[in-house]
Amino acid sequence: MRSIEELINRQLNRWEMERRQREEEIEKGVVPAVKPIVTVSRQRGSRGAYIAERLAEKLGYQLLHREIIDEICKSSGYRRRVIESLDAKVRSRMELWFEGIFKGMYIDSSDYFKQLYKVIMSVTAHGGVVVVGRAANFMLSREQGFHMRVVAAVPVRVQNLIKYQHLSQEQAEQEIKHFDRERADFVSSNFHMNIDDPGAYDLIINTTFIDIERAVRMAEIGINAKKEMTLQ
Repeated sequence: MRSIEELINRQLNRWEMERRQREEEIEKGVVPAVKPIVTVSRQRGSRGAYIAERLAEKLGYQLLHREIIDEICKSSGYRRRVIESLDAKVRSRMELWFEGIFKGMYIDSSDYFKQLYKVIMSVTAHGGVVVVGRAANFMLSREQGFHMRVVAAVPVRVQNLIKYQHLSQEQAEQEIKHFDRERADFVSSNFHMNIDDPGAYDLIINTTFIDIERAVRMAEIGINAKKEMTLQ
């Protein structure tokens, strides 16, 4: 399995290559299409991360999970490469936008949150990625990308953690309580929103009675349906 650093460098190299390709297309008078972004919010133990992985495979998108995003946020070198891999006009526009938005009172002033916001918005400009967690859907408008949440009944989540993470019953129950509270608090404190608000998502999948492959197909249908609507 590749290390976090290898995964990040591979993705950054891909973005830099895609930027060069777009520049060549623009020189030829072709307007390059930007693939949408997919965000996946999930309850601990709902298997949302695995659904995101399968969805990325089927769409041919890159998967950016929480650890990758956090590592990019912590490294000034990685952050700089993410920004620099954007087209010059897009980069200039976003830098002005970043400068203005963080003067707003509704944005948390912590350095981590600012870097997270910049990374998510830069990734959105690239498109073609599935972002897992980090409240990415709350940073974007409803028109930007496709936003889904994966949930499941607590007993099912407990059994998933026991089966796939090899936790004990007690550990699984504690993890679910801890992560549910942590994620809800993050959204509430930074966006003044409820993570379980159905209006924040295009699709909510309950894996209590829906298997992974059917969940992935449902997500694909939803992504294509929204794409068709936005093109009308």
